[in-house]
Amino acid sequence: MSINVVTLIGRVGGDPEMKYFESGSVKCRLTLAVNRRTKEGEHTDWFNLELWGKTAEVAGNYVRKGRQIAVKGSLKFDTWSDRQTGANRSSPVIQVDQLDLLGSKRDGEGGGDFSPDNF
Repeated sequence: MSINVVTLIGRVGGDPEMKYFESGSVKCRLTLAVNRRTKEGEHTDWFNLELWGKTAEVAGNYVRKGRQIAVKGSLKFDTWSDRQTGANRSSPVIQVDQLDLLGSKRDGEGGGDFSPDNF
């Protein structure tokens, strides 16, 4: 049995980076800042997020830097060969399946569950 589920709530570190493919697919990349309490105080961890399809389109239309969101997805590793050294490199990425926009209606940030199953 294997389980690979990641759930995070945090604030978006920058506006979405959108990429549109000739096949019609849409990809969105975001960074997410998540605070973690430690003995020394609070620490901010940064996560790279990757969203596809309708979820990516929603992020592109409604998510901006500083917006609080919740995501659920799985951990994967992007791998590549370093051009200068030829060494293998990798970077963790959260492959997002579900996106929730958080915030109060007073803030103009009404929430919503934007998983692909809801479209």
